Amino acid sequence: MIRHIEFSNLCNFRDVGGYAADDGRTVKWQRFYRADSLGWLAGDDLVAFQALRVRSVIDLRHPFEVEKAGRVPETEGQHYQNLPIEGRRWNTSVFSEEIGISRYLADRYLEVTEDGVENLRTALETIARADNAPVVVHCAAGKDRTGVLTALVLSLAGVSEDDIVADYALTGLATERFVTDWRTRHPDAPMWPGFGLAPAETMRLFLTDLTARHGSIERYVTRVLQLSPAAIAELRRHLLTEPISEG
Repeated sequence: MIRHIEFSNLCNFRDVGGYAADDGRTVKWQRFYRADSLGWLAGDDLVAFQALRVRSVIDLRHPFEVEKAGRVPETEGQHYQNLPIEGRRWNTSVFSEEIGISRYLADRYLEVTEDGVENLRTALETIARADNAPVVVHCAAGKDRTGVLTALVLSLAGVSEDDIVADYALTGLATERFVTDWRTRHPDAPMWPGFGLAPAETMRLFLTDLTARHGSIERYVTRVLQLSPAAIAELRRHLLTEPISEG
């Protein structure tokens, strides 16, 4: 199966299928996608997107970002939700080489787990329901807010930390193009050193710290987000392949 799906105006659209779960099953292909801004879909890109037959779009951007950059074009039968999960705006002035890009980003992701509780729960409830699939989750670059939610989904599905980290780091393949496109649209805007980067250590630090705070990722999801065990079970049931029968 193809993980990276090419679009003319999108840099970072990919299928999150194929990863092994802890019970011997794998994440199904063509059920769960992650992406950068779907507001750029038009023409042949839109036709290609519609061919994926996505039922649910979860847009994690702030409303002002949606208004400025646009949202996914209306498609009949498609469920769209704007669920911003970022509370505190990033203050890149506090970044320093001593802190490092990975530590700075991981701290921002931890803030999302504190500030975005209600919408993170709603997003996971949407993803958990089989009749909402295929689902695509996106923000602006498809790496930070999208990376946090995707990590939670994969962790609940039983995917290993190493694979979650590797999936996050795949955004690095889109960084050069993303930065180029962004500079074209914002030629005079300043850019901090970590713009567009997705170093693997970032996700490793984030998962380690979230686990240290709550005991496990699942405990964070059930106790803080208050996602029900039934929802987690349904998520695993429809996102994962059927168990291999013995004998």
